[in-house]
Amino acid sequence: MLATRNAGKLREVRAALGDLPVEVLSQDEAGIDAEVIEDGQTYAENALKKAETICRASGVPALADDSGVEVDALPGELGVHSARFGGEGLDDGGRNRLLIERLEGVAEDKRGGRYVCVLAFCRPGEEPVFFEGELPGRVLDAPRGEGGFGYDPLFYLPDQNCTAAELDLETKNRISHRGRALAAFRRWLAGELKA
Repeated sequence: MLATRNAGKLREVRAALGDLPVEVLSQDEAGIDAEVIEDGQTYAENALKKAETICRASGVPALADDSGVEVDALPGELGVHSARFGGEGLDDGGRNRLLIERLEGVAEDKRGGRYVCVLAFCRPGEEPVFFEGELPGRVLDAPRGEGGFGYDPLFYLPDQNCTAAELDLETKNRISHRGRALAAFRRWLAGELKA
């Protein structure tokens, strides 16, 4: 069970685990209407809270992530608060516009940052397991690309010479913060399934 209502995250997880003998359902697909307040101070706390809640509600193993973008010029403003940056009323486009405004006048070499992802995997009656991934980059002053979600249109990846929103899904799943955490989870899960 994937503890999310985010269709983009569901696509990424299904693609990453597609060759394993597991079925990935979202909480909505399973009819689980559990809301989790993400009030943890770390990505791990928030991911664990979501995974534990959905695992208890469904009775099956649950995977959850907490992720965000950390911007060097705005320490503490995004991070675990990335999805709520600017308040609850903003959508992805509104948060991106606000980030552009907040970085107005900041030099290109000061716009560094990173995407961070922590996955928590909970199984009934067992200790949770965690997996992490990071993706460094910098924040542009205008969006580029139609793919991805969240801050992807603003997050430029120098090694790829494009934004995260310009990556194809296969490349994104391989190199992104979530992709790296999912790759570590996939390796671990493959081992567990063989045991």
